[in-house]
Parts: sequence; C-alpha cells; structure tokens
Amino acid sequence: TLDLTCRRTPCFAKFSEMEEMVNIEAEIHEVQPLLFSVTIGSTLQFYFIGKKCEILQDMNRHLEAILKEKRALRKRLIKRSCQESLPIEATFHKCMVELLTEAATFIEKLESHLQSVRSIPQIPHMMNNMDTTLSKAEVLMIELEELTEQILKWEELQKELYSN
Repeated sequence: TLDLTCRRTPCFAKFSEMEEMVNIEAEIHEVQPLLFSVTIGSTLQFYFIGKKCEILQDMNRHLEAILKEKRALRKRLIKRSCQESLPIEATFHKCMVELLTEAATFIEKLESHLQSVRSIPQIPHMMNNMDTTLSKAEVLMIELEELTEQILKWEELQKELYSN
C-alpha cells in the first residue's frame, strides 16, 4: 500500500518523471554508438556509390563516343566513293604503285592463308588418316615384296622347265 500511495502523491510524481528521463537517456546512450556507426556506414556507402556512379558515367561517355564514331564510319562506308579521289603528290606515285602491288599479292595470298587457318582444327583427323594410309602402304609394300619373290621363284622354275 505504501508503494501505491507514494506514486500518486505529487512529491513522488516528479521523482518518477526523473527516473523515466534517466532511463531514456540511458537508452539514448546505448543507441547513439549504433546510430554513429550506421551514419558512418551510410556515408561511406554513399561515397562508394558516388565513385561507382562516376565510373559508370565515364564508361557511358566512352561508349557514346564509340557509337558516334561507328555511325560516322558507317556513313563514310555507305557513301559512294567511286567518283571521289584523293590527291596524291607526284613524289608518292611510285610508293602508291608499290603499295597497290603489295596489296594485290596480299589479297591473292589471303585466301590460301585463310584456308590454312581453317584447316588447323582438322589436323588431328588428317594425321590419323596419314597414319592409317602409311600403315596400309607398308602392308602393300610387304605384299609386293612377297609377290616379287614369288614371281622370281616362278620365273626360275619356268627357266628350269624350258631348259629341261
């Protein structure tokens, strides 16, 4: 009953308010380091997000420049250039003729080089075919030697028969 009566009196009401304030301050002191670490974490997170955003913007500008160059190149390639010619100084005419002959030989050899490059994956199969062909040739060579020996024996027999 004392506890019940003491809480209701105005004298102890102030005391309970003070007790509540002390409890709230204790909670604030407990939560304050957590809030500080969360603020630092979010600040760092915003800093790194800002850096990533800058990097993405740089990449975007780079890709836009590449697309513009691609469009310009495509326009230049589509544009008919058969009636246009670039002026070349007379001192470079000889070099241009040599360059054109080199380009022509390069283009002629390009197809054979491309064919060689295309046949690279088929090399193991070709090697297996060559091995089997070589073994067949050896077998045929052995059979030919045996046949040659038989023919020579038959020839000697025929000579002996005709001589007798």
